[in-house]
Amino acid sequence: MIDIAKPNMHKSTVVDSETGKSKDSRVRTSSGTFLARGRDKIVRNIEKRIADFTFIPVEHGEGLQVLHYEVGQNTDVEEGGETVFPAAKGNFSSVPWYNELSDCGKKGLSIKPKRGDALLFWSMKPDATLDASSLHG
Repeated sequence: MIDIAKPNMHKSTVVDSETGKSKDSRVRTSSGTFLARGRDKIVRNIEKRIADFTFIPVEHGEGLQVLHYEVGQNTDVEEGGETVFPAAKGNFSSVPWYNELSDCGKKGLSIKPKRGDALLFWSMKPDATLDASSLHG
C-alpha cells in the first residue's frame, strides 16, 4: 500500500469552517492520499474485510485513505488530535477520560488517536438521509 500511495501523497489539510474549502493547518502535519476503490488485489482484500465487518457493500464505500507521518509527527499524542463530532448528542463530560481531552476535544463526542486503531462511523441513516451527527473535525 505504501508503494501505491507514495507517488500521490500531498500535505493533509483541514476544512475552513467559514468557506468549506480545504486549507493548510500547522496542527495537521501528515501527508496523505486516497486510493481508488478496487485499485489492486491488496486494496480489494482490505475493502472486502471492511464490507464483511460493516455489512455494507464495497461499492458503497469511499476509497481508502493513507496517511504518512514523518519522525516526530506522532500518531499517539499526549494531548489533542481527537476526531470530534460536535453535533453528536450526549453527556460527554461524564466520560472518565473527559479531563484528558484538549479544549477542542471537549466540544463534542471525541475519539482520541491511538496508533493502530481505526475509526468507523456512518454518515447516513438507514433511510439514506444524511446523519448530521456524523459531522466531524
